[in-house]
Amino acid sequence: MIHQTEKKHKNLIHFLGRLNKVAIAFSGGVDSTFLVAAAKQALGENVVAFTVNAPHIPDWEVKEAKDWIKQSGVKHEIIKAEIPENIKNNPSNRCYLCKKQIFTILKSEAKKRGIQYLLEGTNKDDEGDYRPGMKALEELDVLSPLREVGLTKNEIRQLSKEFHLPTWNKLAYACLLTRIPYNTTVTTEELARIEKGEVYLFQLGYKGARLRSHGNIARIEFQQEHFDVLSDNKLRGEIVKKVKSVGYQFVCADIEGYRMGSFDQIKDESGLKSKR
Repeated sequence: MIHQTEKKHKNLIHFLGRLNKVAIAFSGGVDSTFLVAAAKQALGENVVAFTVNAPHIPDWEVKEAKDWIKQSGVKHEIIKAEIPENIKNNPSNRCYLCKKQIFTILKSEAKKRGIQYLLEGTNKDDEGDYRPGMKALEELDVLSPLREVGLTKNEIRQLSKEFHLPTWNKLAYACLLTRIPYNTTVTTEELARIEKGEVYLFQLGYKGARLRSHGNIARIEFQQEHFDVLSDNKLRGEIVKKVKSVGYQFVCADIEGYRMGSFDQIKDESGLKSKR
């Protein structure tokens, strides 16, 4: 297994080395951080990382991306963007529509800098998930080197740890639109209160928790190992008080716990197949 992972890493460096100069969509997550590090190893100074700053992307995530990239020596640019008009009602194909617009902007920014190749961090495991945004990447000819060489999430974490990248054990995260039911009007105010509530949960040590917003109800999905909060009256009271302070009337804990894309289950019940 270790030999296979090392072989894939060598293939990745070779793949990147043939591109001469690249731009990378960099969120600061496990995959994109590893991709930026590998690209720097393969191409040296011929790498620029683009981080998108938009209302549906948490400020703390952009900050973490900026903090790490400063130490990497890779050129970094923040690209401002707004929520695309065609996803302001949070349609079921929002990921496709959003990716199409965001990566069209990034392709344009890369072209302005004389860069032919735009890369992003999809890995081999993502092929088995519900990821409509991948269609947009294919349509725009955005390259996914980690997927191309067959690197899985676990292998990327393993290599990231070996290369001392701080993201090797970082939890997966998704944009704030996934906290809102489909076909619901999205506002910057709504996104802000979701982020404030989640940041408070993170500060208490509940990393990976999700605050799903249902109008005046906040439904919190805790990681299974954090269910002890349900029996701690004092802590539970603190959480309720703080989450209400950001604009909710009712606060509840989902006893199923965190699961990726829980709103997609509603689509499944309507006959729309999803694995997310």
